[in-house]
Amino acid sequence: MTKIIKWIGLALVAFLVIGQFFRIDKANPEIVEEQQFDVIEEVPATVMASLRAACFDCHSNESKYPWYSNVAPISWMVAKHIREGRAELNFSEWGKYGNEKRGDKLEEAIEETEEGEMPMKPYALLHGEANLSDAAKSEMISAFQTIMTRYPGSEGDSDEGSEHEHH
Repeated sequence: MTKIIKWIGLALVAFLVIGQFFRIDKANPEIVEEQQFDVIEEVPATVMASLRAACFDCHSNESKYPWYSNVAPISWMVAKHIREGRAELNFSEWGKYGNEKRGDKLEEAIEETEEGEMPMKPYALLHGEANLSDAAKSEMISAFQTIMTRYPGSEGDSDEGSEHEHH
């Protein structure tokens, strides 16, 4: 039995060592000024500060990679979260979204913030600045709700508007 545990341990160490040779791509996509959320929308500076602190590492083209993103397999998880986060909502590419999609993304952001789903718990644990106060969350939600009024049909009072996008 101890031989099996020894081999498992050696295999695990070998996996971790070999994994270090498979580095993630840390290059951020290009930022086009006119596409950015805060260029298109009127966003209070305090809300932008909260977004930068709690959201931008995964939901923009301005990701900052912390020290632990150099260690596989953690680095692979970081890269996956960033890829998925950008695919779901990218504040750097806000201008590429149509009006209905903008409204839907804001509605989702409000819901995720209210339910405490975003930022993700592990991220918030490692990034103290991402732990927004209730006041900061409320201000961000209020700003999102104000912006949503510019996108008729996306305020969630009817499912009809969002169904058209899915067909």
